[in-house]
Amino acid sequence: MFTREKNQIKKIAGLIWFLLGPACVYFLVQAAAHEIAAKPGIDTIIQWGVFVVIFIPIAVGMSIFGYYAIKGEYNH
Repeated sequence: MFTREKNQIKKIAGLIWFLLGPACVYFLVQAAAHEIAAKPGIDTIIQWGVFVVIFIPIAVGMSIFGYYAIKGEYNH
């Protein structure tokens, strides 16, 4: 009985993770653009460029994790 409820919770959490990845990238890029516009120096561009480049694979991994949770790969 509890297994079915746990699997539902895993799928709901997977949906959250799946949607959280692209949302985080969107807000990070938006913040980077705002900061670069506020202080348009080469050091600011490099700093935010590194942040964005490093975080994109993390966000993709979050979305993949959520996708597999939605599919039910973690049910056993």
